[in-house]
Amino acid sequence: MIKTIFWDFDGVILDSMPIRDYGFRKIFEEFDKELVDKLLEYHTLNGGLSRYVKIRYFYNILLGVEVNDEKVQELADKFSTIMKSELTNKKYLIKETVDFIEKNYQNYNFHIVSGSDEKELNYLCKELDLTQYFKTIEGSPTPKNDLVKKILEIYSYNPKEAILIGDSINDYEAANVNGIKFYGYNNEKLKKLDEYIKTFGDFLI
Repeated sequence: MIKTIFWDFDGVILDSMPIRDYGFRKIFEEFDKELVDKLLEYHTLNGGLSRYVKIRYFYNILLGVEVNDEKVQELADKFSTIMKSELTNKKYLIKETVDFIEKNYQNYNFHIVSGSDEKELNYLCKELDLTQYFKTIEGSPTPKNDLVKKILEIYSYNPKEAILIGDSINDYEAANVNGIKFYGYNNEKLKKLDEYIKTFGDFLI
């Protein structure tokens, strides 16, 4: 009996990945294009990780240099400004997901746990008229593993009655480490893990 659903945001509720690709290209536009391409590969493979992790990856791994917290925050803020201006357009909402959420939010405990910046995430949900469907909307810089753990504890949820719906391996790991079942969505590579949702039109739990 499933009572609680943890939702990833990007790629599950909002088709935001192309816009986020654009955002990373923009904040690193003065750097070598091949390095930025490598960052975008990392970004695609690790959709559930925060931009803070990805910005540090660019400097520490791809450039091989140290980067201070102030610079990371400066670039994260620049990225957020781009996201806020682009992603408030409702055309990016994934309709079948939103339809399911609107029909079922009173039947389950819905929580968003995202790699996106928490302030930006709450802003986007408010602008996209989604806020009322979720008990909490939480994001980075807190890692997703910790967000799920905290919500399970605060609300005294039974992990056996909870699932996490996501589109990346990081989402699977956040579910796995917290002892809850994972449902993959919108990423064919996740079909071999736990359960997979082809379409919310015939999704039954």
